[in-house]
Formats: sequence, structure tokens, C-alpha cells
Amino acid sequence: MQTAQTPETGKTGRLEIRDARKAFGSVRAVDGVSFTAEAGRITGLVGPNGAGKTTLFNAIAGEASLDSGTVTLDGAQIGGLGPHEVFSSGLTRTFQIPRPFARMTVLENLLVVPERQAGERFWNNWIGRGRVSRQEAELREKAHDVIAFCNLSAVAMQPAGSISGGQQKLVELARALMADPGIVLLDEPGAGVNPALLDTIIERIVELNRRGMTFLIIEHNMDLITSLCDSLVVMAAGQKIAEGKPREVIARDDVVEAYLGGAAA
Repeated sequence: MQTAQTPETGKTGRLEIRDARKAFGSVRAVDGVSFTAEAGRITGLVGPNGAGKTTLFNAIAGEASLDSGTVTLDGAQIGGLGPHEVFSSGLTRTFQIPRPFARMTVLENLLVVPERQAGERFWNNWIGRGRVSRQEAELREKAHDVIAFCNLSAVAMQPAGSISGGQQKLVELARALMADPGIVLLDEPGAGVNPALLDTIIERIVELNRRGMTFLIIEHNMDLITSLCDSLVVMAAGQKIAEGKPREVIARDDVVEAYLGGAAA
């Protein structure tokens, strides 16, 4: 299974944000932010509540537009593209609050992810049944592999809305992997997850990264982020205030002030 091995050839996942700006009225939610999430690395994006992290994530993923600035993936401009176009470019994301298709099984949630499935074309179901059947069998095998990789085999046939919140976080990751992404944006993967499932999520991220996948992660758990990430970007009040090695960054006075001052998370 390619997803659990390495990103598709050519999708190395180097994400560059340059002078990103987004305002809502007089509020500068993202104010001149620049950084690079290097290919094959795990980059953390942290900051107190209201720092602008989610706004920036939404802009990167195509769910909101920047007022100015650029977002490139492996040198190609993705800023300003719609979510489906960003997805097709090799970038997927998860959400802080999981968004599964609640009445569909975990397996079905994964099977709907891949693009351009032959069975989506009406006439193929009549004149190309063999091709449709072969592709469906391949996707089903791939989905079962991803489910096993994410330790979800025991709940594969259960409705995604009936499993635990931690398991739903793993479903979010599994759905992202079905797209063979170059980079995955993880929005607080540890939020609300019990320690056992959090260990599983961390193990899967580390293993995928070891195999070449790039990650950009928003997370408030500083122990998790410092142990997991290669580099750390800190935002406060819409601006980048620090960047570098995690343990060096979190020891800086301005970073401590951002977290322990009036805007503490």
C-alpha cells in the first residue's frame, strides 16, 4: 500500500508560506506570516487561542482566501485554489473536531476519498463494469490496509459516528492517507484523546514521517509537540513571533509571555 509507505512520487510536501495576510474587518487574523514546512519533516504550528493558526490552516487548505501573500506546495502555487484543487495537489488535512460521515461505516468513510473513481461515471457502470469492479476491489484492499495501519480494524464495519472520539481522530488520519498526500495538516490531533489512543496516533505519525511523509501540526500539548516536531513556528496576535528547534523556541521569553500573558491558551 503506497499510502503507508511513502508519498506518491513528485509530491514531496515542501510547503512555503510567504507574507500571508488575512483580516476580518479591523482584526488582522494573519499578519505577514512567513515560514517553510520542509519536506519529510514534522513542523509544529503553535500559539495561544486567537493567534491565527486555524485561519492560516484554512487558507492553506483552500477553505478561505488570503488577502495577500503566497502559499506554494513543491514550488507550485496553491494559494487561492479551492479545497478540491488543493486536495488534488497533494495536501490533505484533518480537523480538531472530527467530521466523519457519521452513518457510514469506517470503511465506507475511506472508500469515498479517492478521486476520479471509474464508478462515479454513470456509463462506466454499464459499459465498463469490469474496470469498475477491479478498481473497487483495489480501493477496498487499500482501505483495509490503511484501517489496519491505524489500528481501526475492530471498528471497520461500525458507523463512524458511533466510535470514540479518539478513534474518530484516527479515522480522520486514515481518510487523509487514502489520498496519497505529500503533506498532511493535522489540527490538534491530541485534543480530547485518551492516553492510549494518543500514543497510537503519535506512533502512526512518527512511522509515516519515517517513511517520508511531511506533516504540519497545530497542537496545544507542548510535551507532545516538542517531542514530535523537528521545528516549531509560534504565532501570537496573527504574527509569527518565533521559529526554530522546539525546546529552544519554547524557552524564549516572548513565547512564554505569549502563553502566560493575557492571551494564554
